[in-house]
Amino acid sequence: MRIGIVGAAGRMGQMLIREVHGNATAKLGGAVERAGSDAIGRDAGEIAGLGPLQVKIGADPAALFDAVDAVIDFTAPAASIVHAGLAAAKGKALILGTTGITAADQAKIDAAAKSAVIVQSTNFSPAVVLSFALVEEAARRLGPDYDIEIFEIHHRHKVDAPSGTALSLGRAAAKGRGIDFDKETIRGRDGHTGARPTGPIGFSVARGGSETGEHNVMFLAEGERLEIVHKASNRQIYARGAVRAALWAKGRAPGLYSMRDVLGL
Repeated sequence: MRIGIVGAAGRMGQMLIREVHGNATAKLGGAVERAGSDAIGRDAGEIAGLGPLQVKIGADPAALFDAVDAVIDFTAPAASIVHAGLAAAKGKALILGTTGITAADQAKIDAAAKSAVIVQSTNFSPAVVLSFALVEEAARRLGPDYDIEIFEIHHRHKVDAPSGTALSLGRAAAKGRGIDFDKETIRGRDGHTGARPTGPIGFSVARGGSETGEHNVMFLAEGERLEIVHKASNRQIYARGAVRAALWAKGRAPGLYSMRDVLGL
């Protein structure tokens, strides 16, 4: 399967190049970077520390979609909307891991998925995706007697907070509990806040150093606490999951899928 990478010179892009190259059933079909990038014209393999792969980094996403079967995108919302449109126009699969997507952005992705296979997830780690299912089930079984608090920590360069994964965990908990996530959250506490209300899902965020990512969903009641924790020690797990999703997407009918679909959850 020919897989293309957008944002090829970034940290995630380089990991994706290495993951595709190391997969026996995949081939790096192309790579692009934003206009003006110093990486344009360079060999994608050399950028990723693999040595020459005879794949030059370009600047035209449309040409990339023409050359491959699927494109993996971990870039930025504005670029991802363009890529979703290209996937729809050219009938190619898009594996989308971009976070910070707004409701308006999502509406455009949803529209594109009517004509293309789009696998969208805030996290492509199989273990994290399994934790979504575990959190949803725990929230359903334990009920409102347990307060739900979500803590996450990431490296100092991460620009969105809470993380997309933390928000997905919160949505899973809200689904399990049968509440409206957008109306039942607590984001940040400062000063004399009073007693914790019953019902809302709380979020706490930390940023610093080179932390790859940790998420902890706590269910707290009188006398006990259940924690569902995922700790990532290497970002390569996300690249591995994204390539797995690209291979899974081959031959699927157009639609918006998630990593839960890939894992059969």
